[in-house]
Order: sequence, then C-alpha cells, then structure tokens
Amino acid sequence: MQSLSRRAFVFGSAALAGGIAFGAYSNAEAAAPAADGNPLAAGLGPNAVTFNPWVEISPDRITLIAQHADIGQGVGSVQPIMIAEEMDLDPGQFEVRFAGPSPAYFNTGFKEELAPFLASDQSPAAEAGRAAALEGLRKSGLQMTGGSSTIPDTYEKLRMAGAVARETLKAAAAKRSGVAVADIRTQSGHVILPDGTKIPYVELAADAAKIPPVLDAQTRDPSTWRMIGKPMMRLDVRAKVLGELRFGIDMKMEGMLYASVKLNPNKGQPLKSHDAAKAQSMPGVKKILEIKNGVAVIATNSWYAMKAVDAIACEWAPSVYPAEQADHWKVLESSFKPEFLGKEWRKIGDVEAGLRTGKRIEAEYRAPYVAHQPLEPLNGIGLVTDKGMEIWVGHQSPQFVQYVAATAIGLKQPEQVTFHNQWTGGSFGHRLEYENVRVLAEIANQMRGTPIKLVFSREEDFLQDIPRQIAIARHRGSIDKGKIVAADLQLASTAPLKGLLERSGAPSKDPDAQLAAGLWNVYYDIPNFRATTYEAQGLSPSTTWRSVGASTAGFFTESFIDELIHAAGLDPMKARIAMCAVPTYRKLLETVAEMSDWKGPLGKGRGRGVAFVESFGTPAAEVVEVTATDRGIKIDRVWVAVDVGKVIDPVNFENQVQGGVVWGLGHAINCELTYAKGAVQQTNYNHHEAMRIYQCPVIEVRGLENDPKVRGVGEPPVPPAAPALANAIFAATGKRIREMPFNKFIDFV
Repeated sequence: MQSLSRRAFVFGSAALAGGIAFGAYSNAEAAAPAADGNPLAAGLGPNAVTFNPWVEISPDRITLIAQHADIGQGVGSVQPIMIAEEMDLDPGQFEVRFAGPSPAYFNTGFKEELAPFLASDQSPAAEAGRAAALEGLRKSGLQMTGGSSTIPDTYEKLRMAGAVARETLKAAAAKRSGVAVADIRTQSGHVILPDGTKIPYVELAADAAKIPPVLDAQTRDPSTWRMIGKPMMRLDVRAKVLGELRFGIDMKMEGMLYASVKLNPNKGQPLKSHDAAKAQSMPGVKKILEIKNGVAVIATNSWYAMKAVDAIACEWAPSVYPAEQADHWKVLESSFKPEFLGKEWRKIGDVEAGLRTGKRIEAEYRAPYVAHQPLEPLNGIGLVTDKGMEIWVGHQSPQFVQYVAATAIGLKQPEQVTFHNQWTGGSFGHRLEYENVRVLAEIANQMRGTPIKLVFSREEDFLQDIPRQIAIARHRGSIDKGKIVAADLQLASTAPLKGLLERSGAPSKDPDAQLAAGLWNVYYDIPNFRATTYEAQGLSPSTTWRSVGASTAGFFTESFIDELIHAAGLDPMKARIAMCAVPTYRKLLETVAEMSDWKGPLGKGRGRGVAFVESFGTPAAEVVEVTATDRGIKIDRVWVAVDVGKVIDPVNFENQVQGGVVWGLGHAINCELTYAKGAVQQTNYNHHEAMRIYQCPVIEVRGLENDPKVRGVGEPPVPPAAPALANAIFAATGKRIREMPFNKFIDFV
C-alpha cells in the first residue's frame, strides 16, 4: 500500500507514453466477483444466498451491505437505497449491515485523486492514468471511507449489484414456475408472475442459491427511478430522532467493564512514572493498568473510570516538537527552503518574467491547527482471547484497524483481529486515526476474556486528537492593464496524508499531494502560474480533516485571487467568470451569481465575497453576504452551487452542503489549537467553539449535474466558505483578514 501513490504516477506516465493498455474493470466484475472473492459467502446460513458482496437473502430477511462507514454523512442510507432501487425493494423491506474488512470492498473512487491530472482533464491520457490507478487499487484491495469518494466509488457498482440480484431472482422464479424470464417482473420485494402470483424474494433464496448469478443484468434507465434523485427521508433519521439507533458509544455486552485513559499530552511520548494511590480507593475502580504512553482505569462504568483516571498523578516524558505555539510558527516561517521542498506541482509560462510585469502584489496567509471535535468522543469495545481479538469501533479504514490492533498486542496476522464497524457520531477525519484503537487493544490484552469498553473523556479526546495541518502561504502576483498576468503560490505546512500513512503502517516518501489541493488546481486563465509546496519538519503530527489540504490552501488561494482582482480594478464575480477556463465550472460561477443576484458592491457597511474551490474533483462556488454592525460582523446569507454530476439524494445533498458551509465558517471565525509546554491548550468546546445558532446565516443551495462524472459532496462545500467570508468582510469594511481564526482580528455577532 505504501507504494500505491507512486505506482499510480508511474502507470499514469506510462499511459501517457502509450506504453500500457488496461482492460476495463467492469461493473459486472465488481457486482459479482468469484465466490472466493465474496466475503458474504462463508457466513451464509441454510437456504440463504448471496449474489455479490452487497446483497444477502435468507428465508427470513434481506440484508444490504454498506461498504463505507457512516460517520453522519448518510452513506448508511444512500448506499442501500442505490441497491434497493435496482432490486425493487422499498424502505423497511431490508436490513442494513456495515461491511467487514475485505478486498472486495476496495475503493474505486480514489483513482481520481491518485492519478496526477486535474479533475477537469478528461483527455484520453488522463483517463488512462486513472485506469492505471484503478488497477493499483484493485490489486491493493484498499478499503477506506474518505476523500468524498463514497458516491463516486459505489454509484455504478451498487446499482449493478442490485440489478444482478434482481435478474437472478427472476431467473430462479422462472426455473421454479416454468414461466419465461421475459414474462416476469419485480415489485416491492416480490417476483410477480404473469397470473399475478407474488413470490417474496425471501422465499426464492434457496432456489437462487442453486443457479449462477445473471452477470449480464442491465441497470434501469434513470427515467424509471423511484428513489434515486428524488427527495427522500434518510433511512436512519427516524431511529436517530427517537433515540433508537445504537452508536458505538451505546453498545453494551454481557460481563463488560469500562475503561478510561490518561495519555501523555505530549503526543506519542511515554509515561515516566505515576502515582495511583488516590484512584485505587475511588468508587467502582476494578484495576489500574499502565499502557504504552499512559495509564488506564478499569471500572464498573465510564464515569467512575474517568474520575479515577483523572486522579492519577503522572510524570510525562517531554515533547519532541516545539513546546510553545510561537515556535511552531517560527519553524513554518523557516520552511520555505529547498531542503523542505515537497514539489513544484504546476508551472505555466515564465513566472519570474510575469512577476516583473505591471504592479506586483505580495501577501502572507496563515491557518492554525484545529481539532476534529465530533460529538461522539473516541470509544470502542475490545475482547482479547487466546485466539485473537474482536473490536467494535466506528472507523473509516477497517484493514488498518486490524493492522494497528494486531501490531499493538503482538498478533502475527492482522486477520486475527475481527473488526465490527459501528454507526458513528461524526468524524471529520478523526475516525481515520487510531488513538483509541491502539490503547483499546493494549487494555483488552491485559484484561483477556473480559469485554472492555473504552470511552475517552472529552478533554482526552481533544488532547490526543491529531489536528489539521498548520500552514503558511506566501503568494506573489502581478497585474497589468486590468489583467492578472502572474501568480506564484507557495505554501509551507505539516504533511497530513503522509502522517496518516505512516501511522497506518504504510509510510510514503512521495510529496504530500494534499498540500497541493486548492493550490495547484486553479482553473483561472493566468498566463504565468506556479504552485509549490514545502513540508515542514519537527512539528506536531497532523492528519486529514474535512477537505484536508483544500481547507487551508483554498482559503489562501481564493483570498489572494481576490486581492489581485481588486488591484486590477475588476469585479470579483465577473472577473472570475471571465477567467474561468472550464465551461462547466464557469457555469457554476454564473449560477451562484444568479442565485445571489450579484450586481456589484452593496455599500453602506454591507459586502459580498465570492470564492470558488475544487476539491476531490467536485467544484463548489459560494457567495457570502455580511453586514458590518456596531458590535461586529453579522453573516447574513450564503449562496452555494455545487456540481456533482448526479444528485442522488436531494435532501441529504442540501443538508451536506449546508453542514459543510457551517463547518467551514465556524472554524474560520472561531477555532484554533495552540500549544503550551508541549500540550494542546484547548480541551473542550468552550475553548474551540464552532458556529453558534445565532451566528448561522440563511444558506441557499443548488446542485448542478453538468459534470461528466458522478462526484462526492461531503467535503467540497468547506474550502470556499472561509475565503468567501474574508472577501465579504473586505468588501464591507476594507479590511483584509489573512489569518484564521478571524475572531482574532474582528468580532462576530
């Protein structure tokens, strides 16, 4: 896996030279792999059938498999709905189960990010590079939720999985009844014969198990769809509203004990010594354990465990990265040097000559560390026996969970860890890391035979969180005769993707491509353009955070483009539309201009800002409107247009986009993590406050379907929010804000 990124680049280069031909990985192959490639086949009960890794039918139930983790974004609903659409199933006629670890669930959607081409590039060379990346993914079997890849990964293969199941059930009914398949139809979980006889799918399971799957099944024409593309209620909404849905933190097992931990706040460093005398006599305490970099208390409930572990006095090994926040910034400031060069990602024209033409503009931007802070703190249940380990935890990378847990307790094979994925109350990248997985394995290994439920306190969750990257951008540009003639974009940052890969046991020496997101993929016609990243060393580890690199680079880039446009005396919206080199992206900007009725400056202390960022292949354009009041800035309205090629669930789409805007705005104005004496200072929501309801604007959303490919929407609405707000504040006040969080420089009401 560690060579996957490099392999994709090599394949892409060979494809460019015409040296490699790749066979198409067909939808039928994905929907119905060989029996030994279907992880459902081994666990089938009597008279049950599975046609592919996503459909299982027994005499008493229909189960549809959600291969991606549901971290609140709704994939536990939209994935089975795509299968049910083709199977002619209605909500309520099937159960949903999360997939276990298996190469059958490899993520095809990552091919877009692994191939070294701009998302808008649909040339034969680019498509050949993506085909190469897909082949690498298939061979690696990489199963992961992230990168807004769920819908791009599953849109084709889940519909095909449903179609194969439908046609195979019809074939089974035809064999039983003697009626031709062409005369049989399906509806609401039944096969219907010409005389009106209805045979429930569950009654055909045994028959269907005796015939081969119908691999030449055809998916339905979109004009016949009953659910896809139509407003619908998510399958999990009722259970969540009524408190019936069991998240990972709600799970209980017979004989279970509870654990809480205190780990070295100097991330990754060991415990030197501890005094647990006070904790030993506290209510509910069963045992106190020393683990790799801290201590754990085993108790009869989580509250007792948290209170007791808090009473343990610990002496910690010091931090290996700068102890004080000011020194973190100093390291970044000194990272714009050749020895820290990540990569020059894109270069057009003669940048140095362009910078000598006309008026030169320079600006520096900053983005701090920020936390993930999902509502559900890290937790999990672990049980270790002589045979291996079982772990129940919400996570986005099943195979890596197995690897990390097995490594932590010395198991020889990752497969000795049985992983059960759980409904998760938020992630934003937090559930791609392993802080809870490793310590849970260590604790359960010392408590063999007893199920252990680990719950992090909110404070420990903040202290141990691997944050979003800290970054500085130094941008230069020039304008001449009312046009932008050059832009030289340079960014220094910690490397989030490389850090995650290393902690996953798959280290990479390649430049961190996420640092270039929002930096190199600029779609404006600028004749002299360069995008370069530098990777700072010796700072706090960082990791993926909702929209990853684009969450910082998008702010830097679109803020600077706005500065260049202003210096050129142009209208921010009209200039972007005129410069946009991709027709579908230009349409997106035109759409958000029409939505917001953009007609130029508002005046009288009011302002609008626009930003356009493409991340994970999905372009998003946003307009933010603000009013400067005596008490501070009031965010009035936001208009958002996003092009995903196909809107699967309009209601969830709107909610995802609105949530992304709230997330992006809230963190832009309010949030940062700072270090003192080696540890994070902000340890709860009151010190890392997202957007409050009274601050939330009206958000109008429109989904476009002009992109030739189906794209994801979980992360792309985030990056444009911060620059659009900063640009709006400038339009209203004349003040440029070049550093997040904005509340360091201006008040918000």
